[in-house]
Amino acid sequence: MGGMKEGAVMEIRLLHESDAASYWDLRLEALKNHPEAFGSSYEEAIRREKPVEGVKRNLANPDNFTFGAFDGKSLIGMVTLLRESAQKMQHRGNIYAMYVQHQYGGKGIGTSLMEAAIQQARSLEGLEQLNLSVVTSNDSANNLYRKLGFSVFGTEKHALKIGDLYVDEHHMVLFL
Repeated sequence: MGGMKEGAVMEIRLLHESDAASYWDLRLEALKNHPEAFGSSYEEAIRREKPVEGVKRNLANPDNFTFGAFDGKSLIGMVTLLRESAQKMQHRGNIYAMYVQHQYGGKGIGTSLMEAAIQQARSLEGLEQLNLSVVTSNDSANNLYRKLGFSVFGTEKHALKIGDLYVDEHHMVLFL
């Protein structure tokens, strides 16, 4: 597995319907390896009927922008920007499903993915802010988001419960 090969070029791009199976595989990995970081659970995800078809529909949604990081042909990271659809909330976008495979950590891939999402958000007419939630104990993610200009506007105690373990989350915003 290792890290990126010497001289390998990391590609960051919008995912398309043809990327749905790769996205789903990476999503399951993220849910399994980091249950504390996502509102969805691995157990719920594997029970879904035709999950790749659902991913294809999401990737085709014009208000959904999912960026992927590729090492060669392998999808190794992802993040989703979803614009709110309700009339009074269309000025807001949300960041979801941020994940980079562990062996690629510390290489700036998360920063590149988030910068792509932020750039996309800034290009959308009327979009004024990005919101996200992050587990308070995830120092690397918290540091990344702060470095990119996000600030905490609230902390939710016991936002998630995994078995008997509670997880707190920071709610963060970036005004565009």
